[in-house]
Amino acid sequence: MPTPMLPRDRIDYSAIVDRPPLKLPGGARVVVWTIVNYEVWDIGRPMPRQVLPPPTGVPLLPDVPHWSWHEYGVRVGAWRFFSLYERLGIRPTLAVNARVCEDYPRIAEEARRLGWEFMGHCYDQMPTHKWDDQAGMIGRSLDILETFSGKRPVGWLGPGLTQTLDSPDLLAAAGVKYIADWVHDDEPTEIRTTHGPLVTLPYTVEINDISLMAVQHHESRHFLDRAIDQFDRLYAEGKDRAKIMAVAIHPYISGQPHRIKYLEQIYDYVNRFEGVLHWNGAQILDWYEGVRGARKQAAE
Repeated sequence: MPTPMLPRDRIDYSAIVDRPPLKLPGGARVVVWTIVNYEVWDIGRPMPRQVLPPPTGVPLLPDVPHWSWHEYGVRVGAWRFFSLYERLGIRPTLAVNARVCEDYPRIAEEARRLGWEFMGHCYDQMPTHKWDDQAGMIGRSLDILETFSGKRPVGWLGPGLTQTLDSPDLLAAAGVKYIADWVHDDEPTEIRTTHGPLVTLPYTVEINDISLMAVQHHESRHFLDRAIDQFDRLYAEGKDRAKIMAVAIHPYISGQPHRIKYLEQIYDYVNRFEGVLHWNGAQILDWYEGVRGARKQAAE
């Protein structure tokens, strides 16, 4: 087998100030890309996240407290998200474990009813590195999501943003058009794969409730404060070139009663401004491919 490419082999360094600026339609400045994560945590494995230290200092199985913490998200928190985005008329990207369609069809059906974009997010919540047959897992996940939603996903996010060195090649081979695991830019970029270019969209580990709440243990309001600071700078810079602001949330975190108002206030704030678009990943991809195609045509 050929040696997998390192990330630097897949993408050349590019300073954002050296590129022709991307422009959004209608003079818009910022795309707010909302990514909701719905997952399945298998009780037979260690839980992906913890909020309580194990009583003995050693993780024990089954981990019922953290399994049920996640279960709160799909039973209760998810419905706060559905209500919020239906009220706002926003159709987010749903980074969804394919197993959600099997274990939690009720919430998958609601996302489908509301027209959310389904983005591949592994079969269930386990790091990409742990799958013995990664290609098989990718294909199985996309097949399940396509059968359920009626449309094959064009995007992919690895659990915890995990990838192996050959993941981009396997994803491109499976027909994936964009990935969210590379958080290296404010704009879409293209990386090389053995099956042609793959677009990276500007996902976030900074405006992400896992990193702020579950890892860094900030107060709930900090998510709002950081999001406002992020938006203000991107909006100012968006006068000259398009900017994309990702907001990544999980129902067992931002769907909690003491946090949901801060998520709601993020949208209250950004919607005061002219030139703000709420697009999902597929819409961002379509816009970028259109701009890229027009530039190539003009250069010929």
